[in-house]
Amino acid sequence: MRGMREIPADIMSVSQLTRRIKGLLEAEINYVWVAGEISNYRVSPTGHAYFVLKDADSQIDAVMFRGKLLYLRFEPENGLEVLLHGLVSVYEKRGSYQIVCDDMQPKGLGALQLAFEKLKKRLQAEGLFDEDRKKPLPLLPRRIGIVTSPTGAAIRDILHVIHRRFANVHILLFPARVQGQEAAAEIVEGIQVLNALGVDVMIVGRGGGSLEDLWPFNEEIVVRAVAASRTPVISAVGHEIDFTLCDFAADVRAPTPSAAAELVVREQQALSEKVALLKQRLAKSLRAEMEGFRYRLSLAQSSFVFQRPQEMIRQRRQHSDELRIRLEAGMAECTSGLRLRLDRASRALALLSPANQLRRAAERLGAARIRLVQSAGNAVARFHARLRPLHARLEALSPLAILSRGYALVWKQPKNELVREAGQLASGDAVKIRLGRGGASARIETIEEEAHG
Repeated sequence: MRGMREIPADIMSVSQLTRRIKGLLEAEINYVWVAGEISNYRVSPTGHAYFVLKDADSQIDAVMFRGKLLYLRFEPENGLEVLLHGLVSVYEKRGSYQIVCDDMQPKGLGALQLAFEKLKKRLQAEGLFDEDRKKPLPLLPRRIGIVTSPTGAAIRDILHVIHRRFANVHILLFPARVQGQEAAAEIVEGIQVLNALGVDVMIVGRGGGSLEDLWPFNEEIVVRAVAASRTPVISAVGHEIDFTLCDFAADVRAPTPSAAAELVVREQQALSEKVALLKQRLAKSLRAEMEGFRYRLSLAQSSFVFQRPQEMIRQRRQHSDELRIRLEAGMAECTSGLRLRLDRASRALALLSPANQLRRAAERLGAARIRLVQSAGNAVARFHARLRPLHARLEALSPLAILSRGYALVWKQPKNELVREAGQLASGDAVKIRLGRGGASARIETIEEEAHG
């Protein structure tokens, strides 16, 4: 018929058209943030929520499945202004388009949350939150900087914990507003001032509050100031469930201001116990060294098994020299070890004790060192005193001493046989004679037997 359109061969079914529309929506629009008012809100027996999101001129069907609905921190209701995030799609059974929600926030909070996520993503891409940027906290800080409100509960909690656990520290407080339009600039100024003053560690934070209350710690200038700080920064904002961008940029995040104070100081009692333990180990080591020296000296004094008198004297003298050398080396090693341990203990004690206590400890150590040297010197002197009578006795028993009184030793040649009586000799025998000084060779002419009676 005239005027009729030509019908193509590839005619789509309703389902095909619906699926094509759905594919185009999901590919071209994909996930979006949408603001509007909840209407016709209902939850099915399966736990899925169905509602309409509308504004003054339009509306769109929305669905939020049970798995996502469970993570909401509030209860949706009709008339509530919200910010939704979801996938724009088509419900094929009815051929109507809808948004499949995966996140929902009350409208005021949702705007802040969206800004939070966008800034977090951008700063994270820059590397401001990387772990390799984090600086370690000092073990024993002497100067602690704090940026917070001077009238809030946070500063009271921090000071209470620090003074309870470790009173000998200096605290520098930079008073700053932690809420409102001007808070971010003051927080940044505080971080910069405390960096210039050279504090050892810095706490930046405040007590709990709403997202709006905590928002200064999500401001970009504050986050960048925390990341750029030369001083290690602990972020202590809000309660344990609260997170701000400062937490990610800081070197350490503390769940509360009190926890931040506990992180920067160690227990004073723990340090005192460590010093006492070092002192105990030092005394034990010194006693062990002295016992070792006494034992070796006792062995040297009790050993008298010598086959030859001259060798005994020589070995006694050599052993005495060895004992003296080992004693001096031991004293030097012990003194060096004591000095090293004292240096380490002194550095720790300097943070805990007044200067006069450290000076008295040094004086006690010097007196102990003098007593040690005197005791060792006295022991060596006593050892030499015991050797002198032994040497005199050996000299008295020496065969050479007997010969010096006019006696002689005679050996029959050529076998070098010691002659003890005249019967061993015959006329014409060659003999060798040893006198007190020197000797002689002779030949026997006559033999005289010992007269009896």
